[in-house]
Amino acid sequence: MLAFPNAKINLGLRVLSRRADGYHTIESCLFPIPWRDIIEIVEADSFSFKQSGLSIPGDSDSNLCVVAYKLLKDQYKLPPVNIHLHKVIPMGAGLGGGSSDGSFTLKLLNAIFDLKISSLGLQEYAAELGSDCPFFIDNTPALATGTGTFLAQADINLSGYYLAVIHPDIHVSTTEAYAGVIPNPNITPISNVLASDMGLWSGNLINDFEQSVFKSHPQIAQTKDHLFRKGAIYAAMSGSGSAVFGLFTEEPSIEDAQVFMLR
Repeated sequence: MLAFPNAKINLGLRVLSRRADGYHTIESCLFPIPWRDIIEIVEADSFSFKQSGLSIPGDSDSNLCVVAYKLLKDQYKLPPVNIHLHKVIPMGAGLGGGSSDGSFTLKLLNAIFDLKISSLGLQEYAAELGSDCPFFIDNTPALATGTGTFLAQADINLSGYYLAVIHPDIHVSTTEAYAGVIPNPNITPISNVLASDMGLWSGNLINDFEQSVFKSHPQIAQTKDHLFRKGAIYAAMSGSGSAVFGLFTEEPSIEDAQVFMLR
């Protein structure tokens, strides 16, 4: 069985506080976009995980597809499977590709083996994989709070807009990104900003990681400026970076950008 895990962008990302457990309380709007990996899972005599496309650093045992399978295997005594992941979404880009892969693996296994796990149940398993993972279960625009795992429907429609995403050849680790952020609880709620005219988003719909990441990686800041020069109504870094996206009313022609029409 095949699935096509998609990426996401963050429409605003505010870091509100640092928790006693070392994690941070955030607020963000997560929005699914049609930049996709491919996963195939089939039953097999013994377990295997294969990967093609973009190279993924690290041990395959730490890949979230494998972690997701082992999580359900222990709970539901699943038989062996072959998992083939074809990687298209770049890593270390703030696009949530790895999180999406893990969550879609949960959904595929639920369908293949008729486990009858509810959407809420899948979200609970996904939360064990990582903060962004629960979002990809329902995979609809959502306001994320807490550590990113508390989700509420976001009333936002970007149908008809064009999205351009540029990924500079830079990897920004989550640890690096958080190290430069000063939490600030005194913000205008992101939902209020999203309800305003998109022309007002710039300067009000803020990604708190940009200030420190741009200082360390000026090329990412230059990429954002480039999107505005090309006519973007709004542009921002996604997540902890390094991908930058812009929203346009007309299809832009931008070298090295992935361009999608949102529906």
